[in-house]
Amino acid sequence: MNERLNRLANLPLRENLQGLEPYGAPQIDVPIQLNVNENTHPLPPEVHRAIVEEVSAAAMGLNRYPDREFTELRERLAAYLGHGLEADNVWAANGSNEVLQQVMQAFGGPGRTVMGFPPTYSMYPLLASGTDTAYLAGVRSADYGLSAIDAAAQVREAAPNIILLCSPNNPTGTALGLDVVEAVYEAGAASNAIVIVDEAYAEFAHNGTPSALSLLPGRERLIVSRTMSKAFALAGARLGYLAAAPEVTDAIRLVRLPYHLSAVTQATANAALKHVDALLANVEDIKIQRDRIVNELTRMGLHPASSDSNFVFFGGIKDTKAIWNGLLEAGVIIRDVGIPGHLRVTAGTEAETTAFLVRLEELLDQGPHTLSR
Repeated sequence: MNERLNRLANLPLRENLQGLEPYGAPQIDVPIQLNVNENTHPLPPEVHRAIVEEVSAAAMGLNRYPDREFTELRERLAAYLGHGLEADNVWAANGSNEVLQQVMQAFGGPGRTVMGFPPTYSMYPLLASGTDTAYLAGVRSADYGLSAIDAAAQVREAAPNIILLCSPNNPTGTALGLDVVEAVYEAGAASNAIVIVDEAYAEFAHNGTPSALSLLPGRERLIVSRTMSKAFALAGARLGYLAAAPEVTDAIRLVRLPYHLSAVTQATANAALKHVDALLANVEDIKIQRDRIVNELTRMGLHPASSDSNFVFFGGIKDTKAIWNGLLEAGVIIRDVGIPGHLRVTAGTEAETTAFLVRLEELLDQGPHTLSR
């Protein structure tokens, strides 16, 4: 690897990419994979059949380019989101990462800045580097929260061109109040900032948790991004999307690659959107396991964050490496997010969640791995 890095250094790489490492969690083949926030439930049989049928039909026309405007998909996504949205309010791409990349291509670039509030989704700085947009790191409170007053003050001081708010936040799992979004949007008016609320995990939020979709009317600089990777169990299909004012989607058309969504991707997503109820039934099962993890970790003396996502961020670990390795030896992989004393685990099936909890408690009983026990 060092030799390859040395060879890479000999190429005329852009300065803002030099020394960076590509994004990616460890890919280790173990029976229970709870490290990358996938939906661990397989597709329901009826959804699988529907996808196979639609993809088979699409395959008959693969000698032709797909619908460049993916009209049916935008209509179905708008209907799913509700809030009075129409197809002109919706854009989609190959995963929400590409959606965010396209937003930065349109509104960021050399001489412009994008602001995030770490700890948050680790792809944000990499997307900024890839589009030659300077990344500004805001500051959260000691408990990793973000208040409306504090966030707005930081935005006014930094005057960024783009602001990224992750809600529910990754890796902490906590949702932002709409007062934070409203305050940040108003504070960004002076720099005419685009405000992106990344709601990749919105379907897993507790009942009554509001979505920033309700704030879109009258706010042409506000974007809400979503994905079909999580709640829809389509991580392998790569389909992300956003909702915004029609002029935002028109701006993104200026930077998108032609025919960027394949006919197979469109067919897969359309088939899934015809079976929303079956897919969201799995979401309810995952939420039960997530809340179970929070309760059990609390009982063990650890400090889990209240989660509105399909994962749990927890502290109280003295030796995160020992815990992570001990779980891995038992065939369970979770995520070390690089925050001292903390780890993150995806809520799996009931059996996967049980295996994680049982092994974790065994490890905690074997040695002084926690700060609180």
